[in-house]
Amino acid sequence: MVIGTGWWSALRRRREARALQRRAIPDALWDRTLDALPFVAARPAEQRERLRRLASLFLDRKEFSGGGGLEVTDAIALAVAVQACLPVLELGIDQYDAFVGIVLHPDAVVAAREVTDEHGVVHAYDEELSGEAMAGGPLMLSWADVLPPSGEPTHEDETPATGAYNVVIHEFAHVLDMRDGEADGVPLLPSAAERRAWLDVLVPEFDRFCERVVCGHETVLDPYAAEAPGEFFAVASEAFFVTPQALKEEQPALYRLLWSYYRQDPARY
Repeated sequence: MVIGTGWWSALRRRREARALQRRAIPDALWDRTLDALPFVAARPAEQRERLRRLASLFLDRKEFSGGGGLEVTDAIALAVAVQACLPVLELGIDQYDAFVGIVLHPDAVVAAREVTDEHGVVHAYDEELSGEAMAGGPLMLSWADVLPPSGEPTHEDETPATGAYNVVIHEFAHVLDMRDGEADGVPLLPSAAERRAWLDVLVPEFDRFCERVVCGHETVLDPYAAEAPGEFFAVASEAFFVTPQALKEEQPALYRLLWSYYRQDPARY
């Protein structure tokens, strides 16, 4: 039996309506969250309302858990959801269907790593992680690093954070990047021709950025973006949403590339 698309669309609308009711965001909590995220609060009212709807759907679909003794409150979950949904405001929440679990730790996590060099020798080392996205999930975040985009100190003895740093957008950009199977700086695109066009911009922009980092120049993007094209895409996505005007001025071709993918022009706001 073939089910018509109209029937399926109606069923989906009913399911979403129930999810929105289950995960309705109280006005006071929503307002406090926007106060902590000025780059979101600056968006037009219509976009903020759509983002609020997506955040409710996100909260209904994802499973949050705390590690290291962290209790995931409604405020913590919403802070993650709002920032995670901003990149898919025009793409749709289905972009994140490949995973469910989100694990939050109070602070950065130390992970044991191994790498094999060209001589076959295995080197073990520890890596401090503020976030990590893995194919199929779960996605890990440090709550201490989720807060800095607000510009407020994470702890009493810290100074306010500045710049484009945003671990949530960074890790969810990796999720989008991995939709075609690999975090290589090229998200899932409709055709091979569009992939080639993407690389025609990304590769020279990445190469020029790496040259500037090697030469010691200051850059809008964190130098970590020079690690690999996948990190370049993730770090550039942070700047695109948090400090868009600065990115547009320094790397206009990269800004236009991200604009074409995310279908947003945040520098307008």
